[in-house]
Amino acid sequence: MSFNTSITGLNAAQKDLDVTSNNIANANSTGFKSSRAQFGDIYAVSAYGNSKTATGQGVLTEAVQQQFTQGSLQFTNNSLDLAISGQGFFAFQPTIDSQESVYSRAGALGVNKDGFIVNTAGQFLKALPVSVNGTLQSTSLTSAKPIQLPVAAGAPKATTTVTQSFNLPASATAPVVAFNTTQATPDPASYTQANSQQVYDSLGNTHTMSSYYVKTANPNEWNVYYQVDTQTPIQGPSTLTFDANGKLPTAPAPFTVSATSASLGTGAAPLAINVTTQPDSTQYNAPFNMASQSQDGNTTGQLTGVSVGSNGLIQASYSNGQSVALGMVALVNFSDPQALKQVGSNSWKQTVDSGEPLAGQPGTGTFGAIQGGALEQSNVDLTTQLVNMIVAQRNFQANAQAIQTDKTATDAVMQIR
Repeated sequence: MSFNTSITGLNAAQKDLDVTSNNIANANSTGFKSSRAQFGDIYAVSAYGNSKTATGQGVLTEAVQQQFTQGSLQFTNNSLDLAISGQGFFAFQPTIDSQESVYSRAGALGVNKDGFIVNTAGQFLKALPVSVNGTLQSTSLTSAKPIQLPVAAGAPKATTTVTQSFNLPASATAPVVAFNTTQATPDPASYTQANSQQVYDSLGNTHTMSSYYVKTANPNEWNVYYQVDTQTPIQGPSTLTFDANGKLPTAPAPFTVSATSASLGTGAAPLAINVTTQPDSTQYNAPFNMASQSQDGNTTGQLTGVSVGSNGLIQASYSNGQSVALGMVALVNFSDPQALKQVGSNSWKQTVDSGEPLAGQPGTGTFGAIQGGALEQSNVDLTTQLVNMIVAQRNFQANAQAIQTDKTATDAVMQIR
């Protein structure tokens, strides 16, 4: 009996050493969660046995439980490296056509040859769908799909709106030369100030929109003319009337500047640009100053980078200043994560005991936040593991000594004459 009891002790000590060794071996594995062996004693008592005198029959391994405590974060230079600060798992798709998911805390990500975001095992990161402005559209894991970076050039957009804010000099006088709208290049003596800015047609070609500011003979009144490239006739005027304090008493109505396809000469669609003078424009006794100007068009652009926000929103940035929302990293929780099945590469699969996966937006509810450009390190505490190893070794030696003692006693009995 004592032989069998000590053997169970040896097995338990060996299991403890195995678990501790695995923890130490994965001390540097990204997203690794340490395990703990849990043991229970064995009692075999008959229906009418006397429990007061029953002797235990050893020990058995009841479970090897993983400890899902937070690992420390290590910051990297890779914007696609992701770490979860809090609860949750990343969801990965083993192959592009697979219907199953595996779950991991390891967020060392990159891009494969087809432009998909994948982990080091080549599994595809799953993201929830978002609208064009980045609003989450669904939290169902069935709607999550692999993310493919749009490596092609960003689509151009024709300018439709221009806004300007400026100061016109109050000391200006009306030009002595009349402004001629039929000239491709107006006489500088016919206008008081001028400004130019770039605008874009539907094919992404750049054009120059010029604004000519002409002081009229009426007090505090200006006419503004607009020209795209060198087309004629020049369009306008749009009349601005300032009050005695040098401010616009009412917001001026937008002035529409148009350009035909023929005048653009690029094969693009006609332009129709609404030019809005901001109500904070002034007429002070100061030099002409264009305080701000903007337009909503853009040319073609190449992919320059990818960023992931703390809410998991994946955005692609283009050289033309555009940002496109691609999806939102899907985080998944389980009722009992310790019941997940380990499948290697610091990944798990769902089991009956773990419960169904619940997907959601990072940073909401019980889901942790996403930290871009960082990796979650193993939560193994090496000091604790080394102490556990010493304890397991001591237990192994003690059980081996118990077997040796029992053998000595048995030998003594066998030598009785």
